[in-house]
Amino acid sequence: MVDYMEQLSVTEAEKLRKTIAGLFRQTCILQEKYDPATLVPVDNEQYEICVRHRPFLEDYFAVTGCELVHDGKERIFRLTGEGIKTEQISKTSTILVLLLKLIYRDKIMGEGLSATVTNRKELREYGRNTGLLNRKLTEQEWNEALGLMKKHQMIEYPGAVRDMEDETPIYIYSTVNLYCSFAVLNELMEQYKEEETTDENGEENSDKDVDEPLGRN
Repeated sequence: MVDYMEQLSVTEAEKLRKTIAGLFRQTCILQEKYDPATLVPVDNEQYEICVRHRPFLEDYFAVTGCELVHDGKERIFRLTGEGIKTEQISKTSTILVLLLKLIYRDKIMGEGLSATVTNRKELREYGRNTGLLNRKLTEQEWNEALGLMKKHQMIEYPGAVRDMEDETPIYIYSTVNLYCSFAVLNELMEQYKEEETTDENGEENSDKDVDEPLGRN
């Protein structure tokens, strides 16, 4: 594997290293991303790196206990397997991912692919309407959840997360569907609805501060 890297130009080898690091960090590479400032779609160079060096990358990740999978329909490369580090996220962040998944589904079914844009205001409305979110979130909770979703290629937004306002557009990538099946989604929704009701009644909720795992299908 070292020999393969040494045969590449310095520039190409560095791009390949960054792509490998990106896959380990965010577990997927999209063919087309959205410019954070304009939300205009642009080609993702790291996707082309995966195409050019796919056999090498497949062998490289196999050694680490991962598998590099190409999804032609979604136009992404992603890592699967036991070698992927499991990430624990807070209950609030998990709920916001579930709400994002619901919004994406409703927009795709009702308005088509050009309408997959949301914002914090709409996320709150979905939270109230579904009974999943009946309290005001802190800025830290918003920043944590949105930062995590951007890291894992579920969303894109202009500027820094700390500068985001209620009406700031948030583009939803189709990769949000890779996170938990709709069967698991429904189970989690029912669980969280019960917990929110318990919290509203002033009773102790033993799961309130427990981190929730969020996995890919």
